[in-house]
Amino acid sequence: MSTLADALPLNTNTLGSLGDVPTPRYDRTSVTAGIVHFGVGGFHRAHQAFYIDQLLASDPSWGICGVGVRPADARMRDALVPQDGLYTLTLKHPDGAVETSVIGSIVEYLYAPDDPEAVLEKLADPAVRIVSLTVTEGGYNFSAATGEFDADNPDIVADLSRNAAPTTVFGLVVEGLARRRERGVPSFTVMSCDNIAGNGHMARSTFLAYAWLRDPELAAWIDEHTRFPNSMVDRITPATPPELAGEVAQRTGIADAWPVVAEPFTQWVLEDDFSCGRPALEDVGVQVVADVTPYELMKLRLLNAGHQALCYFAHLLGYRYVHDAAVDPDLRELLRRYMSEEGKPTLAPLPDVDVDAYIETLLERFGNPAIADTIARLCQDSSNRIPKWLVPVIRDRLAQRGSVRLAAAVVASWTRYAEGVDEHGNAITVDDPLADRLVPLAQRSRTDPLAFLSETSLFGDLVEYEAFTEPYLWALESLRSSGARATLRELLS
Repeated sequence: MSTLADALPLNTNTLGSLGDVPTPRYDRTSVTAGIVHFGVGGFHRAHQAFYIDQLLASDPSWGICGVGVRPADARMRDALVPQDGLYTLTLKHPDGAVETSVIGSIVEYLYAPDDPEAVLEKLADPAVRIVSLTVTEGGYNFSAATGEFDADNPDIVADLSRNAAPTTVFGLVVEGLARRRERGVPSFTVMSCDNIAGNGHMARSTFLAYAWLRDPELAAWIDEHTRFPNSMVDRITPATPPELAGEVAQRTGIADAWPVVAEPFTQWVLEDDFSCGRPALEDVGVQVVADVTPYELMKLRLLNAGHQALCYFAHLLGYRYVHDAAVDPDLRELLRRYMSEEGKPTLAPLPDVDVDAYIETLLERFGNPAIADTIARLCQDSSNRIPKWLVPVIRDRLAQRGSVRLAAAVVASWTRYAEGVDEHGNAITVDDPLADRLVPLAQRSRTDPLAFLSETSLFGDLVEYEAFTEPYLWALESLRSSGARATLRELLS
């Protein structure tokens, strides 16, 4: 048993001295970078880099060069560069089992503010055939008001107006493509791995928008030659807790400057649309398909909408952690029945997926105490989440003339939560960009019951459908008069 102070530092020289801890099963000196990745964080290291690590024994040409752009990325540089890109990934199972391994797929890390020219030349290198992204939804620089690329962003304006090296991911990637075009090098693929519906479409529209502003001829070349595959990614990866480094040192004897923790479940569905070749990802469990959309719908309407089905009722019942709420018998039954009876019938055919088994897997994942996901996180930003994840289920069920009783109760639980006061008179902090509009509407619905549903930017014309408003009004009145527990039990009886 080691403490962090006397644990073995993780780097190439110590890799052979780590005892029983699984380490890369390939010679890292033979690995070359075929992928440049922007946004090396916890999720990338638990997901894409994890898959590539399994692949390098059979094809060492697909190593990863990580790139940091933002000032906050300096911390990742300081953690990974002394460790030669190595880090530990700890998987925590619902039954308490823990497994830690060393991941070696990141073979280089460049911090763009230190040497932007090194990043640009790496992007222009013919060995690089994929540029991948986990930059979050906000990193795609589109206006929340218009949905269009934000050309007025000062960083974008600066990249477009000066001869100095670019500082944004758009400036760097498009300049890399410009150099490849000038040198006769084929375009790389831009592969978004962000947790966004239609992430490839978003990447295509935003990078092309930047390119058109910079140089229409270059933009036309990118439009013709660069591919932007869609993908669906899934692995719950919380922010690294401060105690994890000590935990890893105690269990393994390894001192890791920035370890990663994740759940054991992982999924990656990837559209087979590449400009310049791709790794054989299907050999390591990636589902490489012609169309990601059906898989994306399954995740959005079961996992993501399932989180919303859970969180408002859970908060009203006093729960603060997802794993505690997910094993409450009433909440678990609500989740299972919402997913099976209302979410599942709206999905496109998935011949290679057992949806019922997927639902059971979700219930198990939600109940994993090792992840310690919070109810507060699930309740955040509901005005973006409910319209994208739950409202489409309601619309499809109404079109099918199917029951929306459970989904309507979820919307009612959001309304009750958005009033800003719980059943015991305690204040609820409604963390939402539209809170200033939504809280007064939720409060007004006590005297004007359909007031909350009148927000057409969220619900469209759902307020006009009695098949939806009738169960919604019943659930909302029951939540106020009888409370969340009694409402749940009556709903599920």
